[in-house]
Amino acid sequence: MRLHFQEKPWDLYAAIGYTAFISIALLVLNVGNLLAVLLVLFIPGYVLVAALFPGALMPEKLEIDWVERIALSFGLSIAVVPLLGLLLNFTPWGIRFAPIVATIAGFTFGVGYAAYWRRMQLPHEQRLSLTMDLSMPEWAGYSTLDKGLTIGLAASIIVAGGTLAYVVLTPRPGETFTEFYILGPGGNAAGYPTALNVSQPGTVTLGIANHEAANVNYYVRIDVVGVQLVYNASSGSNETVEVNRTTWSTFNVTLADGQNWTQPYTFRINDTGLWKVQVLLFKDGDFSSAYRELHLYVRVT
Repeated sequence: MRLHFQEKPWDLYAAIGYTAFISIALLVLNVGNLLAVLLVLFIPGYVLVAALFPGALMPEKLEIDWVERIALSFGLSIAVVPLLGLLLNFTPWGIRFAPIVATIAGFTFGVGYAAYWRRMQLPHEQRLSLTMDLSMPEWAGYSTLDKGLTIGLAASIIVAGGTLAYVVLTPRPGETFTEFYILGPGGNAAGYPTALNVSQPGTVTLGIANHEAANVNYYVRIDVVGVQLVYNASSGSNETVEVNRTTWSTFNVTLADGQNWTQPYTFRINDTGLWKVQVLLFKDGDFSSAYRELHLYVRVT
């Protein structure tokens, strides 16, 4: 079998088609894929080289051979893609997944069209060409050992390809976790009520975000803990020692995957001293230990 192109730029058709297919798949799925590696490491540089050197290697023309063309394609891709990211950083879209994919695809389409136009302006015999002759080996001429090694190699390639396809195409579960946070009265991670007078109200916002890939029943318990600073001679530093503990409030919250819950919480401490407002989160009825823990030290005068 002979593979040959010169009259029509089938290499550019393949590059543009691959870019279009992979870009659409990435934007729809909104997740990276190993099949897209050429979109970053090879295709942008290949179309740029094709635009710069549209003709075949001829003695009287400044052109490059296929080895140089492929090497330059990798090198220019590694140089061009970071530059595209740098330019994207100065736009309102920023360096995010979808804008990066769209920018690389737009660059490839634009430069690919320029490469196509330049190549088609050349005479037929001067256009870039590639000829590959593929033929089946003469199986009867192989020894038994050679046949066994060939079959083993072919089986290894099939197994490796199947494994790679399975790893790439089989969706892998992402990391599961729960966001648990306390915000100040302004809804930011600042302005916490850490210094209050006796019975002065302090307000915070409690928040939970479920990323556990399942519905979760949460139980929130808020304790006020009286603490004292005690000097530890062995460590040479002050340590907090719990003196007393009182449970103030409890909440039951059920959240679906991806759902958020926030609630303002106001507290008052009626005695002076150093106190720890401790917020404990339990999950799915497991009260043996807290799943998440947050605390806020408050000095009351």
